[in-house]
Amino acid sequence: MKKILIAMMLIMFVTGCTDTDRDNPKIARLEAEIDSLNKKVERLKPGLGEVMSAIQMHHAKLWFSGINDNWKLADFEIGEIKEQLEAAENLKASRPEIASLPMIYPVIDSISHAIANHDAKGFYGGFEYLTATCNKCHEMNKFEFNVISTPKNEPVVNQIFRLRP
Repeated sequence: MKKILIAMMLIMFVTGCTDTDRDNPKIARLEAEIDSLNKKVERLKPGLGEVMSAIQMHHAKLWFSGINDNWKLADFEIGEIKEQLEAAENLKASRPEIASLPMIYPVIDSISHAIANHDAKGFYGGFEYLTATCNKCHEMNKFEFNVISTPKNEPVVNQIFRLRP
């Protein structure tokens, strides 16, 4: 019995939690404030749609940087896509769609390899595969109405995709 009492006292000392702490109005107020702040943080997080829209913009910018042999920008854009996918995984881990995201990483690696080697043919094939994989993921997750394609027009008017000689 003495050992149990010592163990309980040690646990309370280590955790800093005693019965009187639980009844302390200051601690109760701080805990309520923490809960309130956590709820506010949750509301401020972007939704999965916002993250996917960012990916779509980088997808288009990737295309125009690649077809213009702007390999540094292409490398940047593929990195941004990967970063957004990781953000989706971290922000929305409980969403069932997130389980499908790993299917895209081998495609990203393939495009990254083509970019690093300034391989236009590999880039074109990789981009086509990236687009198809995005659409496959949408289909698997009942978002088949959201079809991604190779962009026809530059996504922004204030960025130059072709490097100047």
